[in-house]
Amino acid sequence: MTSPTTVIRSAGNLVTELFTIIDAARWDDLGLVFAEDCVYDRPGYDPLRGLAEIEHFYRVERVVATGHHQVRHVVSDLETAACWGRFTGTSRTGAPLDEQFSDAYTVRDGKIISRRTYFYRPAI
Repeated sequence: MTSPTTVIRSAGNLVTELFTIIDAARWDDLGLVFAEDCVYDRPGYDPLRGLAEIEHFYRVERVVATGHHQVRHVVSDLETAACWGRFTGTSRTGAPLDEQFSDAYTVRDGKIISRRTYFYRPAI
């Protein structure tokens, strides 16, 4: 008889899973990686508070029609992660998109509770 095992997802595993979900437009699966009370901060938007607002952003507000995140590197432990890479795709208006990004994450109970995205553009 095999005893049940518990698989603990590191923050790095969640990051990988998150981008797989986003790139495949599997919006119904966002709750697999985001906690109900997650907060997502990204430039140009008020903080997205809660899973419902995050899902709405991806379904309705996000300018991206299709694309792919090329994550160059992830550093993580069980409760935090950071990653950086490049996103390439097409906007909803058909314009090409090519953006370098970095993200910082906090994880609790196997789900992302905070995400902050940074883009490489002149700001100050």
